[in-house]
Amino acid sequence: MNAPIIVNKDTIMQLAKAGKRLDGRALTDYRQPIKIDLDISWTAEGSTRVQIGDTVVMAGVKLSLEKPYNDTPDQGGIMINAELLPLSSPEYESGPPGIKAIELARVTDRGIREAKAIDMKKLCVVPGEKAWFVIIDIITINDAGNLFDAAGLAALAALKSAKFPQVDSETGAIDYKKKTDQKLPLLKDPLAVTIYKIGGKLLVDPTAEEEHAYDARLTVASDSKGTISAMQKGGESPLSIAEVGQMVELALEKAKFLRDELNKVVK
Repeated sequence: MNAPIIVNKDTIMQLAKAGKRLDGRALTDYRQPIKIDLDISWTAEGSTRVQIGDTVVMAGVKLSLEKPYNDTPDQGGIMINAELLPLSSPEYESGPPGIKAIELARVTDRGIREAKAIDMKKLCVVPGEKAWFVIIDIITINDAGNLFDAAGLAALAALKSAKFPQVDSETGAIDYKKKTDQKLPLLKDPLAVTIYKIGGKLLVDPTAEEEHAYDARLTVASDSKGTISAMQKGGESPLSIAEVGQMVELALEKAKFLRDELNKVVK
């Protein structure tokens, strides 16, 4: 059994009530640095390494030609997986995905899927027979808190940087060693921001210690126009309508901040 993270929850809550944090940041400040490195894997069609403070995740996009689903014969598909490596936190163990990994993948997937970020019909090659499927793998390198935002940012960066591999026009064989200049047909750029409630106060980008002391959280995925595609609540404490409104407003503001950081690297 891995050793749990030691948290002084009372101290964190008292600091939050006073508008302070253990690391000296304001409640609505992200940790620094925020770094986005593209094309870190030559075997992936798109890949990125994202760092927020000491939290580091990687995301890779693979494209494969598959038979479309029966209910969407003229569309491609998308699948997102998340793996929490033991090297990234003493709380993770080897083996099948745990609840946290499954939730991370589902929340990231929902924000992209419900936004209809990818034009699925343009992924279709032959209706009912062949279409491109987009697989995104998210891997944690260091979990120092706020995997939701880091994973969402990494997934979008990998999608925006992905390029189709070459396909032999005669045999239909895919040459994954050669990439074309054709990018994925992205229609929107949804980003997820998670707002945490601790001691009655709202904050962003929690450390691992703060994540173990929160009362409730709300993940809000939105695009560049501020249109919300998905929301996911976590934590045992309830949220009032007013609190949800405040959290959504803060999430939209911070999504713009993260999107500006992403646009410095990839268009």
